[in-house]
Amino acid sequence: MTATTPPDGAPPGGPEVSGGTCPLPPADYIDETRRLYSSLGYDAYRWAERPEPPAWYPFPDRVERVGLIGSGGVYRVGQTAFHTKDDTSIRRIASDTPTDELRTAHFAYDQTDARVDANCVLPLDRLRGRLTDEVATFMGGIYSTRRLEEETVPALLQYCEEMEPDVVLLVPV
Repeated sequence: MTATTPPDGAPPGGPEVSGGTCPLPPADYIDETRRLYSSLGYDAYRWAERPEPPAWYPFPDRVERVGLIGSGGVYRVGQTAFHTKDDTSIRRIASDTPTDELRTAHFAYDQTDARVDANCVLPLDRLRGRLTDEVATFMGGIYSTRRLEEETVPALLQYCEEMEPDVVLLVPV
């Protein structure tokens, strides 16, 4: 494979990668979000701030059950797709769901690769055999911190309490 030839199965297009580096500069999401909010006529976006650091828990010596939470807007065929305006709902998906039955709905990232292989935003296949009976997903484009804390977080905590994982892997998009 050369720098101009994608690996087998890779979609054509996208930046060429050579020597493990991408020739494009990193995206500045803070400035992008500020510009987007301004262009839509909203007040300046207020980033969430916490006065205290989150509690830290030591990693368990033995991990048998992994809870998986992804923010990539993944849902299973037959479930309602996420909509794009502060959708605070979650989807619970059986961990033995074939990846060809997964779909994505999210406005804040290019879903091209995720629609080919959902493992790039929700690594089910990589964790099979270790996962709890269900995984949880949500659409991470929730701009209301209040609604995130009051609606999404309690639903995710309930998922964790019911599934009783040894650890939870959070997969941001």
